[in-house]
Amino acid sequence: MDNSTTFPRSTLALALLATFSLPTIASDHHSSDSTQLEEVTVLGKAYRNTATKTALEPEETPQGITVIEGELLEQRAVQSVSQALRYAPGVVTEQKGAAVTMYDNFSIRGFDTNNVNYYDGLVLPFLVGWNLQPQIDPIAIQQIEVFKGPTSVLYGSMPPGGMVNIIAKSPQQNEQASVGLATGSRNLVEVSIDTTGQIAQSDFSYRLIALARKQDSQVDGAQEERYVIAPSLDWQASDRTLINVNLYYQKDPAMGINSSAPLEVINNQSPSTSLGDEDWSKFERDVLMIGYKINHEFNDTWSLLQNARYMDASLYQENTYHRGTSFNPVTGSLARNIYTTDESSKSFVIDNQVSGQMIAGDWQHNLLLGADYQNLTGDSLYKEYTANAEFYGFNAYNPDNSLLDRSKINEAYRESHDIDYKQLGFYLQDQVRTGRLVLLAGGRYDLFTSSDDKVSTSPTYDGKDSSDHKQFSYRVGALYELDNGISPFLSYATSFEPAAGTDVNGQSFKPQIGEQVEIGMKYMSADMSQSLTASYFHITKNDTIVADPSDPSYRAKIQVGEVTSQGVELEGQMFLTDNWDVQASYAYIDMEIKKAYDPNLEGTTPIYVPKHSAMAWTNYYVYNGAFEGARIGAGARYVGEMEMDASNTQGKVPAYTVVDMSLGYELGGVSEMLSGAQANLVVNNLFDQEYYSCYDKTNCWFGAEQSIELNVNYNF
Repeated sequence: MDNSTTFPRSTLALALLATFSLPTIASDHHSSDSTQLEEVTVLGKAYRNTATKTALEPEETPQGITVIEGELLEQRAVQSVSQALRYAPGVVTEQKGAAVTMYDNFSIRGFDTNNVNYYDGLVLPFLVGWNLQPQIDPIAIQQIEVFKGPTSVLYGSMPPGGMVNIIAKSPQQNEQASVGLATGSRNLVEVSIDTTGQIAQSDFSYRLIALARKQDSQVDGAQEERYVIAPSLDWQASDRTLINVNLYYQKDPAMGINSSAPLEVINNQSPSTSLGDEDWSKFERDVLMIGYKINHEFNDTWSLLQNARYMDASLYQENTYHRGTSFNPVTGSLARNIYTTDESSKSFVIDNQVSGQMIAGDWQHNLLLGADYQNLTGDSLYKEYTANAEFYGFNAYNPDNSLLDRSKINEAYRESHDIDYKQLGFYLQDQVRTGRLVLLAGGRYDLFTSSDDKVSTSPTYDGKDSSDHKQFSYRVGALYELDNGISPFLSYATSFEPAAGTDVNGQSFKPQIGEQVEIGMKYMSADMSQSLTASYFHITKNDTIVADPSDPSYRAKIQVGEVTSQGVELEGQMFLTDNWDVQASYAYIDMEIKKAYDPNLEGTTPIYVPKHSAMAWTNYYVYNGAFEGARIGAGARYVGEMEMDASNTQGKVPAYTVVDMSLGYELGGVSEMLSGAQANLVVNNLFDQEYYSCYDKTNCWFGAEQSIELNVNYNF
């Protein structure tokens, strides 16, 4: 089967024309100060690293952390956080394949983290049980920090595998602007702008980010379309007080598809196959976030940071679905149903942090005291419909995606939810240094309540689910810095996840509690050209909530007794020469359900957990000669085989290896008139490797097919 992607000549010609003409057009406004051509990478005074919520270096933290810088995101031309995490060790991304772009689906060390993504240290609220959650576009991202292991001690509700914190681009005093154009596979058209600087000679600095992107989906008959605007303003009110106001608005008129396919269809059809209907395929989302930060330094050692954000979001979709018994693998007959969801939410999140230093003899204490609060109210309306008879005559092996007659649909079922949750947490942390020894200890107390009022046309699902949890979380750790650059570490941390609702037997869910032991070492060479982190971890999570594998509707939930995840992570970076760097990582994860209320699940491995995964990326820069200003980048990512379903009875999802390539060129080497312009050619899945992921053999998704992007960025 030939599924190769061809690059239209007309598109390529236009992109090359833009590459060489745009810098010339803008050259009249080009500054002669070459320092303004450098990318601004300052994180800002209000930045706090994910590992400690302080300005201390993450290398001093006795737990694993991976930092993905913005430059790498640009080199790989990523369009989502999921794509950005493809090369992070211990992280499995795109659990729903490549065509489902409305989510950032990933797991860390075997545990799903889909509903606990963070943006600038504050949670991106998720409408629990539904689809609505903000999805930050990479155009607004400075870097991504992946913290490994439990972090409830600082953030409250959190799975034990870890968390992802997206660091936003912030205003800078140095003036800089960047305009970007991109084109590529599936009729990609993208334009963006990122400008920042000081306002005249005032105490104000600004940043304005905007993007418009449109592209055909990997699946026939669907599109992806996005518009983003993200202005922010810094006010240096005094020498010790910084006030930041920020806004992020994103409109997604189209978000691809949200449907799966039976395994037999995956094995016999192309990645572009659609099992939906063109007259019933709509995915729209609007997200508005308004926030502020106040960073005040009381003196040289103590400071206050208040970080707050309000969000108003909505989502609407028209989609199709199928169930396991509705597909005939011999004939290809697939019985589909149609439904809609109409979702909205409003939330407020605030985090108050006081940090400072105290010296007691040879002991230096870096103290952190904090209190945070979050509240979300939301609602969802779910409807199912009956359709015209022709719609139900669909064949997945010979799909006709225009069978629905909208004039003949009738509502068959509806279900509404009113959702509310609140979390209030108080935390204390002390990072102590004496000589080369770093000790870390912290504790947190959370109060969490939630409710979900359900009303439907079927009394089976009516009622109110609620939870009221009070939980203490803590962590302790130690790290010792040796003269040779090696720093061994050891830590113990706990996690807490609230749980609302009841199981299939009507019993209320218990809170999900986790714990991790991690031992490892971090290495940094004296010249900082080589770094390595190696760690062994053992995680135990009790009372994990999973979908009931015996329920064909996937609505029922069960709570298993104990899940363990243990393994090894290796991550390193090396500059082989001044112009050649290599990054590589490997993860081994052994995950197993040790105890379960359903005895058939004991000894099984959850889905989306490869035992082995490995990634590598390299960049080679040409600093002189005929190709001065060129960059050659390439990477490979291997994901081992995974279980097909929760019961481990349906086989394995095969392992796969995908190769990516990125070529860059600083056009200033061609002509001084082109200084500040850069062209990048990015090919993801260079050899068009076909792969897929599965929830079970009835619900699978194609991985990303080969894609080509040519983008031009002009900095001035």
